[in-house]
Amino acid sequence: MLRILFTGGGSGGHIYPLVAVADEFAAMKGVSAQLSYIGPRSQFDGELSDRDIRVFQIASSKIRRYFSVLNFVDVPKFFWSVLQALYRVYRIMPDVVFSKGGPGSLAVVVAAKFYFIPVILHESDAVPGINNKVSGKLANRIAVSFPEAAKFFPKNKVAVTGSPIRAEMLQNHIPREEAKAKLGFRADIPLALVLGGSQGAEQLNDFVVNNIVSFLKFSQVLHQTGAKNFKDVSEAAALVTSGTEPATSRKYRAVDFFAPQAMKDALLAADVVVSRAGSSAIAEIAAFGKPSILVPLENSANGHQMANAISYAASGAAIIFERTNFTYHVVALKIKEIVENRALNEKMSSAAKSFSIAGSAKIIADEIIKLAVYL
Repeated sequence: MLRILFTGGGSGGHIYPLVAVADEFAAMKGVSAQLSYIGPRSQFDGELSDRDIRVFQIASSKIRRYFSVLNFVDVPKFFWSVLQALYRVYRIMPDVVFSKGGPGSLAVVVAAKFYFIPVILHESDAVPGINNKVSGKLANRIAVSFPEAAKFFPKNKVAVTGSPIRAEMLQNHIPREEAKAKLGFRADIPLALVLGGSQGAEQLNDFVVNNIVSFLKFSQVLHQTGAKNFKDVSEAAALVTSGTEPATSRKYRAVDFFAPQAMKDALLAADVVVSRAGSSAIAEIAAFGKPSILVPLENSANGHQMANAISYAASGAAIIFERTNFTYHVVALKIKEIVENRALNEKMSSAAKSFSIAGSAKIIADEIIKLAVYL
């Protein structure tokens, strides 16, 4: 039996790709694998334990290149997490470690190299963070989602594989009109899907609420607010739309968070997606072939969201709006153009599908097996 150890930062962007690779192992015939995970405590731990992946916690610490008073806390926490990882990895003694990067993952990679255990690393963003830059020097193989990220790692170790996406997201797709009806929307009216990520995006939330009545004149809106913002956004939207006809107010719906099946239905139903430029969001939008408007988070680490957006938009699949030009009239004009111009919609959809690399999770799972068996 192969012993495979996963590690990552604990956010959805770290955990869901690990889950996608884990699902590939479960689907493989003739392969028996015991899967474990070491990382910081996370709200997504249930996604792992539901798949019989053993979960072990270690301290989370952020490595910074700049001065911050938080370094006085995080530097000692990092060394403590290395000691924890050395103990956990020794108890598991895996054949290979697969790291998604993020807080806590570097300690596990360091522990793996101490025990001469091969490591495969996945970098989701166009610009890697410091954890993965350091881990890349220790890894045996490195998979990247964006071609631009390859230059940060040794050429003989790196390959462009795309981002692993959960198997349930890619199976049993239904037509757009059917998906709209399933969600309670009208099939004959365009649907704009607004994604703020699992934590929500205040800028996107405010933009939607402030302009919701105008948007509903030409489109339906399905709006993911993030759990912490859901109550405030829902109440504000209800107040703004209270003076409209019931048929109009029903064209808007806010949700706090999308579980995998709900996210799949939302993407299938959407005519256009408005989203931050996180790597996981872009990967799913591309896999579903959806035209998109990307609004990169300005203060994302290393400017990775802008780098992601630029790389993806260069394919013709998306349009980028920065904070300075993210105004209703400009955005609404572009959304209307995308949903009403069939040729443009199909062109952007085709570009999105071409950007997506099919079978990313299986490619990585196969490489993990090769490392486990031959190194």
